[in-house]
Amino acid sequence: MVASDEVPARALAVYAHPDDPEISAGGTLAKWAAAGSEVWVLITTRGDKGTQDPTADLDALAALRVEETAKAAALLGFAGTRHLDHPDGELEDDQALRASIVRVIREVRPDVVLCPDPTAVFFGDGYYNHRDHRITGWATLDAVAPAAGNPHYFPEHLAEGLVVHHVREVYLSGTLEPNCWIDISDTLERKIDGLFCHASQLADAGDWFGDFLRERAEDGGTAAGIRYAEPFRKFTFGT
Repeated sequence: MVASDEVPARALAVYAHPDDPEISAGGTLAKWAAAGSEVWVLITTRGDKGTQDPTADLDALAALRVEETAKAAALLGFAGTRHLDHPDGELEDDQALRASIVRVIREVRPDVVLCPDPTAVFFGDGYYNHRDHRITGWATLDAVAPAAGNPHYFPEHLAEGLVVHHVREVYLSGTLEPNCWIDISDTLERKIDGLFCHASQLADAGDWFGDFLRERAEDGGTAAGIRYAEPFRKFTFGT
């Protein structure tokens, strides 16, 4: 199936590293933002280990990646970005992480949440999913339901004036079991431009990287009978 053209009033994308939202769902998020959706991004790590240089200043790299995230968000029309600042590779699926994500859900109050599919681990014989991606996916799912909508989870938020919030839909990216494809034919090039805002990660990338992203979107589109698409595993919750 291809997702409907319905645009959520507000969407929250929760991902591990600063360039993950763009590579995972950048075309979808840009499409929604252009149609009037208020799109927020939450990054769980600092992105501080995104280098192979053993002499790199990791604090400086983390600061640069915050700037790159903001630049990409502005180009794609997002409402804003937030960062939880956990060191790369040290993310734990614990109460503190879930509380942080629940807090942002209760503050932003999204209709739709996007995050990595934590059950998608092995991709062929050449890649398995990054630990930070898996942990971010599980923690986000647990934050969405039942925690964000239940007053007995993190009641300190309610004491501060926040109220519970029920997310209507979840879209899991990087999934091996897609049931939904979003047509990104009009926003694929913006997605690519957004990714190139993360220059610290793409110093050696040339035209091949853009071509790779187009081929991947074309593969997604073939499954849905359209030119370019991003696939998701979509969940819709009752009211």
